[in-house]
Amino acid sequence: MRRGPTTLAACFDRAAQAALPAASLPPAWPPAWRRQPGRTPPARPAGPSQAASTAQEPEEPSPLRRSEEQARLEAALFLAREPLPTRKLAKLARLSDGTRARALIRELNAAFDADGSAYRVEWIAGGFQLLSRAAFGPWLRRVMESAPETRLSNAAMETLAIVAYRQPATRADIEAIRGVGCDEMLRHLLERDLIAIGGRSDELGRPNVYITTRQFLQVFGLGHIDELPPIELPPVADDAAEEAGDDDAESAADSEEAAHEDDDSADEGLADGA
Repeated sequence: MRRGPTTLAACFDRAAQAALPAASLPPAWPPAWRRQPGRTPPARPAGPSQAASTAQEPEEPSPLRRSEEQARLEAALFLAREPLPTRKLAKLARLSDGTRARALIRELNAAFDADGSAYRVEWIAGGFQLLSRAAFGPWLRRVMESAPETRLSNAAMETLAIVAYRQPATRADIEAIRGVGCDEMLRHLLERDLIAIGGRSDELGRPNVYITTRQFLQVFGLGHIDELPPIELPPVADDAAEEAGDDDAESAADSEEAAHEDDDSADEGLADGA
């Protein structure tokens, strides 16, 4: 009868059986393979199934791992092309309300900071948007292939600053401060979507009033118009005219009072002569 090849694992199984006498082992086997009293036989090599089960051991959860809610919110922020309010973010990410979305944004920012990420969720133009950090701005501008935007001229920046701090401002208000016409500058700023017509004034002729837009907040990185740096504004023409009128009235009152004093002095002189 022909025997098949005997594997090493089968030899180990045979040696581990207590009922198998040591004399039955082939004499050519090394002494290390023979069972010694009080010695545990070598372990059987792991099969393919055992090796697969060992490789699938559960891993410890990472502290930077996103929860399901965080992942949905991060995906919504990643796809957003403009700043979104918390209510809309909560609707897109299927969250309970805007308060929950704001809390998850704080957790995401903490994870971004701990991970050294190049991104962060920023409050801008009345909403939240996933943006790259400011430190990467110069490098990203060199990498981007889009044509650079035309910068605003000094005259356009002056006009835009007046609208931002004086809004709602009429064309007459802007020209009174700048001292020159501003029709061309206003048209240019309207085309760039940095300002918009916010209605009409109650003054004579009901002229248009100009206000800043959300695009203005996004371009200058502001969350709200109240975040503009405080400055001391010069008085407009109407205020200056009122101040000049007050000064003229005070001067006239002083002159009239001086004239009355002269008349009183003259009367006293006539009385003494009489």
